[in-house]
Amino acid sequence: MLKRSFPPLVNSTTEILILGSLPGDKSLAESEYYAHPQNRFWKIIKYLFNAPERTNYRENVELLLKNNIGLWDVCAEASRPGSMDLAIQNEVPNQIVELLETHPKITQIIFNGQKASSLYVKHFNKREDIMYRCLPSTSPANAKSNLENLIQHWRIIISD
Repeated sequence: MLKRSFPPLVNSTTEILILGSLPGDKSLAESEYYAHPQNRFWKIIKYLFNAPERTNYRENVELLLKNNIGLWDVCAEASRPGSMDLAIQNEVPNQIVELLETHPKITQIIFNGQKASSLYVKHFNKREDIMYRCLPSTSPANAKSNLENLIQHWRIIISD
């Protein structure tokens, strides 16, 4: 039941850091962020940046990094049966403070859902030099938001 996050996907030009809570079981099995076929994260990103729908994971990551966007999770590890955020317990946070210190161009943190935001607030102080926004989760568990609604909310990453 102990699950671990992946290393951050960032580079020297990263300005926006998208934080999830902890990878789900499908993502852990595939060693890829947002690997569950019903998770809408990559569909949203491809739509926003006018990328082809059929791309592989490496191309998806390159699309983010090329647009100065990075990915990571608030939790480095946690106990969780299954993939539901509500089941996360005994979490150990990632070294986000250190990441921000070594990547000074990051001026925005976007939380992919309420759980990522609440875990961040539990373990970290918000910095005045960073803008924080919580967007609706792209998870299939967020059934109240359809793809079009999510795209409208997530458009903020390309409009700032």
